[in-house]
Amino acid sequence: MIRRLFWLVLGAMMGSWAAFRLKRLMRALAPQALVHQASGVGHTVRDFADDVRHAMHAREDELRDALGLDAQAEIDKDHH
Repeated sequence: MIRRLFWLVLGAMMGSWAAFRLKRLMRALAPQALVHQASGVGHTVRDFADDVRHAMHAREDELRDALGLDAQAEIDKDHH
């Protein structure tokens, strides 16, 4: 009798746990949740692109200064 009660309780607990996990999965796959996740990814990609663009311009400025390209452009502009 105790063994049957044990298996009954264990089955009820496992069923409850499975139902909880399934409900959570269904909520995560709902259209609103997917839209929210996609917008989060979009913001992350946009922020990354902005960071890369900023670093690219900073590096270009460093290279121009190191090679004296801006100074040469000013000299050429003054001679014309």
